[in-house]
Amino acid sequence: MTASVEKLRKAAGRPVEVVDAADGLRPALNVCRARSAVVVKLAEGIGPAEVGAGIAGWRRTLIVSDGDELTTVDPRDAVTRRWTAPDAVLCLADTEFLRSGDGWALPEDAFGSRTHVLGAEVRAFVLARLAPRPGVLVWDVLAGSGAVGVECARLGAAVIAVEPDPVQCVRIIANASAHGVDVRVEESELDASSLPRPDAVFVSRGDLSAVKASAAVSAKRLVVVTEGVDEIVPARDALQAAGYQVEGVHWTASRLVDSGFAPAVPVTVLWGNKK
Repeated sequence: MTASVEKLRKAAGRPVEVVDAADGLRPALNVCRARSAVVVKLAEGIGPAEVGAGIAGWRRTLIVSDGDELTTVDPRDAVTRRWTAPDAVLCLADTEFLRSGDGWALPEDAFGSRTHVLGAEVRAFVLARLAPRPGVLVWDVLAGSGAVGVECARLGAAVIAVEPDPVQCVRIIANASAHGVDVRVEESELDASSLPRPDAVFVSRGDLSAVKASAAVSAKRLVVVTEGVDEIVPARDALQAAGYQVEGVHWTASRLVDSGFAPAVPVTVLWGNKK
């Protein structure tokens, strides 16, 4: 196994992370979804087919260590191909992601957007409730500019941004590229059945249908932001009906400026943990 990992490291031609599928297939796949070069040490019942199926929808190439051979395949081909004795797989993106280390809850002007970006103070709180980290998958639903999803990716999580507006989808891709992360973009309304199950979900607007569809997935953590007072109770009730223990806070932060304080857009943040 060690020799196979070293051969795959050399084949990658860039820094590589190593994960062990014996510690769980989902966490290993989520690292592959988030990073540009990952070696997966295979385990009993987890081979190239399972890795290939799990990264469908992400732009990746697989290099499989099978005996003494290294075989390069498309993830779809890894599912159907017959393997002899595979022991490790390199999951490789077309380009290397160069994540910066300049903190989190970045200023709003760090993201291009057609509408206002969720304020940094609120975003910091949202990120704390989502708990993004390596090995988890976050959905950013009604993503807008994708600021929350991009920040989750910067903290190591795999991210799927769901946004029906094609112009905003272009902005999400641009924002992810600008911050050196990979965010998978789905230009559509949320279709939960077509996506891998998340560990956490963020819904950037209190749209009731989106909240209900997100809650039905039963992720461990779900966060909803709403600016409309009339959306708070329906969103809370939808989360509770789906089995979440719900808490909330109303944000009315004001920022220090030369002339005193400037009020930010007030929002309500609801978050639920699965009981």
